[in-house]
Amino acid sequence: MFAAAIATLTQGINAIADVDPSSLGLAEQLRLLDAVETAKRQLAAVSHTIAITAAKSDAPTVMTKAIADAIRVSPAEARRRLRDAEQLAPRTTLTGDPLPPELPATALAWHTGMLDGEHLRVIQKFLRDLPNDIAPDVVADSEAFLASYAAELRPDQLEKLAVQLAMRVNPDGKFTDEDRARQRGFTWNPSQRPDGMSTGKLVATPELRAMIDAWMAKFAAPGMCNPDDQSPVTTGEPDTATAERDQRGHAQRQHDALAALLRSTLGDPTLGQHNGLPVTVIATATIQDLQAQTGHAVTASGTYLPIKDLIRMAAPAYHHLTIFDGVTGRALWLGRTKRIATPDQRIVLHAQDRGCSHPGCDIPGYLCEVHHVEEWATGGPTDIDNLTFACAQHHKLLGKGWRTKKTATGRTQWIPPPQLPLPITTNHFHHPERFLTGGSDDPAP
Repeated sequence: MFAAAIATLTQGINAIADVDPSSLGLAEQLRLLDAVETAKRQLAAVSHTIAITAAKSDAPTVMTKAIADAIRVSPAEARRRLRDAEQLAPRTTLTGDPLPPELPATALAWHTGMLDGEHLRVIQKFLRDLPNDIAPDVVADSEAFLASYAAELRPDQLEKLAVQLAMRVNPDGKFTDEDRARQRGFTWNPSQRPDGMSTGKLVATPELRAMIDAWMAKFAAPGMCNPDDQSPVTTGEPDTATAERDQRGHAQRQHDALAALLRSTLGDPTLGQHNGLPVTVIATATIQDLQAQTGHAVTASGTYLPIKDLIRMAAPAYHHLTIFDGVTGRALWLGRTKRIATPDQRIVLHAQDRGCSHPGCDIPGYLCEVHHVEEWATGGPTDIDNLTFACAQHHKLLGKGWRTKKTATGRTQWIPPPQLPLPITTNHFHHPERFLTGGSDDPAP
């Protein structure tokens, strides 16, 4: 039945693809477009249902990453789809009794192909932004109301309707401290721009806004913390000439003031350590790029840092030098007889792995643990050629049928349990340059 269903789906798609739109009248073209769009939405609903079913399996793997790899979407997109499916799928109580979906009216329209992801985002945002003290029946009626109109309106029209409904449901616009705290957060957009710059989104509590405003009042003033000055003013007050030659805009001055705050804090011994290393920037670069003052370094968070910026940042810093084999790129030997990796070994792993070594994992080195490829408990040494980075989730898999081994070039292969249809491979997520040099395939171990 499974194979027959896939064959039928493929035949249907091929049949639609064989239709020549130019042979149809405008009315027929629009009807065909509507039918295809509805089918696409229904398939999306089916896909979400399959994904959430797979995610709830007891297979010894991190299913979000496994699903992302299987259908070639980003882990963030896989997580979003699973969150959607949780809200739109039927539920059960602890005793097994059936419950309707969290968003019952939206789920019905979703599975019949009447709304798509944009409609869903509007409804989710409306419900997420409501104060917690809104009566449950009002919330349920509002969800059903928006779901019914989602079948008639474009997402942008539905968004305008949602704004009006929010003002009616909460006419006084009252939000508690808890409501506000729920919205707080800071996130980077996933990728750096081609010019190396990054954008993010900050939703600040009144307290954080007040503290930032107080800091900016002094350190974002004209003449303060100006990187264009030979000796930027970071204490006291700038003189009139320094302030007058400051050509930066307001946003640029605030950026530079924030950079000055962090620069004065990172590396402070009172911050303690993170995973055995000082709280500071860890960056990896080649000696060739440093000598030529071109190219990019890579930080332990995966950020690409222009070499000229790295040299400027490193001027007042303490440095660690890590040496790699010039032919294979393999780190030179660092070993010890104790179980815990040394700070020097962690620095080598930041340069060598950059992040979790499990295939497809996007967790950066700052957030990883050190794993013994050959387990310490079975005699594995704490030597650099027996160590690798693993995030907390993937590290736990190693007691559930997963194994690791090193290739001839020092890369870490993850070997899944026999019952999982996953390849034996290494992680290239943190090393996209391998695809440009033809080095993405693992050599024979």
